[in-house]
Amino acid sequence: MDFTTLTIDVLKVLSVAGSYGIGIILLTIIVRLAMWPLGLSQQRSMRQMQLLQPKMKAIQDRYKSDPQKMQQKMMEFYKEHKFNPMAGCFPLLIQMPIFILLYSTLMSPQFIQMAGDSQFLFINRLDATMKTSAGVSNDGIFGVSKYDSFMTGKTAKVYFIDSEDPETVKITKPNRAVEVQGELNPGSEADFKISLDNLNLPFSKLDKISKAEVQITDIQTKESEMLTFDRKEGLLISSIPTKEVKAAFHWDVLALVILFMITMVLSQKAMLSMNKNIQQDPAQAAMQKSMNTFMPLMLGFTFVIIPIPAGVLLYLISSNLFQVVQTIIINKQLEAEDKRKEAKIDDDDVNNAKKINLKE
Repeated sequence: MDFTTLTIDVLKVLSVAGSYGIGIILLTIIVRLAMWPLGLSQQRSMRQMQLLQPKMKAIQDRYKSDPQKMQQKMMEFYKEHKFNPMAGCFPLLIQMPIFILLYSTLMSPQFIQMAGDSQFLFINRLDATMKTSAGVSNDGIFGVSKYDSFMTGKTAKVYFIDSEDPETVKITKPNRAVEVQGELNPGSEADFKISLDNLNLPFSKLDKISKAEVQITDIQTKESEMLTFDRKEGLLISSIPTKEVKAAFHWDVLALVILFMITMVLSQKAMLSMNKNIQQDPAQAAMQKSMNTFMPLMLGFTFVIIPIPAGVLLYLISSNLFQVVQTIIINKQLEAEDKRKEAKIDDDDVNNAKKINLKE
């Protein structure tokens, strides 16, 4: 199954009024709603861990000179209280493949050709990273920089010697199918080659290929050009004029990174508020506060260095805002559960007292 194509199809369906930005937000909401039970389990696990923390620390202090014994006692403690310390990690682990899938989708040739230049609110391009070059697609000239890399579309229109009708053929590994022959010098013609082995055809048909039309995309500039490749021995070769383009800084993507950090801080504060009435170890509380300050800054700095598309940042921001709302709702739900448990304990104590009085 091609998950990239599937994700694009889902975004098409969810894109209200043709807005892929709205599609990404709706996709985020659907994913987070599907993960709501896991979110509830995560917050319940975190709440239970805070309540059990003093007893866990007592075990650690008591057996600190015997690590093996301490581990054994901790496992017994977890089993006794039916507590899984890894339960809070499951939602994060599940979200990682979704993040990677959305990243690869928004960087794919299919999305770039279909909706890469889509605008949403103040975002100029959903596929833009913080520092990219801009080129004009299908103008017959490739805008390039010296160290740009290229990819093909998913298919090629292939012509055969013994037939006038072309055939649409799948290209295997589009990210690596096309290569630049020699050096790429902006202002001079660029020579491209594609091995026939990258075409999903039987050997009997490979020898009959005369030429092919292939969409080539510059990964850095997102510019695409349809090139005609001629057959030469075991290769398809083509040339196209180029011009130099300079990288531009996208302030809208920087604004998204800042919004991501802000919403992450809000999400963490919402998570901490659920433990405000629970006594914490001072050292652990200080470490938690330090981590909550450090993590948004670290991730924000990472997103400045690593090229993250604007659409992925929109997903992360939407996910953080959903997390804030989810945390508040679940926190109230857990507080209601605690009150019901306390009321039940009080009722049990009263009933036990009545039974004792009757016996006396």
